[in-house]
Amino acid sequence: MEFLQAILHLDKTLHLITTQYGSLIYLVLFATVFCETGILALFFLPGVPLLFISGALCAAGVMNIWVLMGLLFVAAVIGSNINYRFGRAIGQKILPHNYQWINRDALQKTHIFFEKYGDATFLVFLFIPFVRTFAPFVAGVSTMAYKKFQLFSMAGAALWVVVLIPAGYFFGNIPYIHQYLNVIVLLSVFVGVGLTLIGSLWKLSRKLF
Repeated sequence: MEFLQAILHLDKTLHLITTQYGSLIYLVLFATVFCETGILALFFLPGVPLLFISGALCAAGVMNIWVLMGLLFVAAVIGSNINYRFGRAIGQKILPHNYQWINRDALQKTHIFFEKYGDATFLVFLFIPFVRTFAPFVAGVSTMAYKKFQLFSMAGAALWVVVLIPAGYFFGNIPYIHQYLNVIVLLSVFVGVGLTLIGSLWKLSRKLF
């Protein structure tokens, strides 16, 4: 419950960390973004509102916006690369074996999808809850070309920080927006869950009908 409260009131949590630990807030934010993009089990971390609220704190003079943008770009790139490498390693271990639970047709389709549309996917993947954690892993399992993954995941990470942190910087401290920051956090979580449920229901309906 304490962890949930910390996420729902992310602005107060980050402000408290800066008050108590000062510049260590940079390390906390770097670690959070790295974990969300690099560790599958931590897919629930609130990446989008985290960057937006961090931008608002920069406007309040708590952090340097240029340092923050650089650090979080690096964190997203490193996390995504580790996730891709993990997926690639898993794929190399399971694909040579004829496991019945592996849907090879689905993997082949996923591979084709990433080769055709991976550039568009990785330009926006960090903006979508859950997708920012699982997309690099799936790209690795489906053996998406690494150079293509690296190029567009870096472009996506740059777009992510350049859009969200300045947005928080310019708009995050507007009283009306600031008042509903916890609602923004909740919406980002619900959107992620909703997209996941819609995708699952769509797959289920195709199997049934």
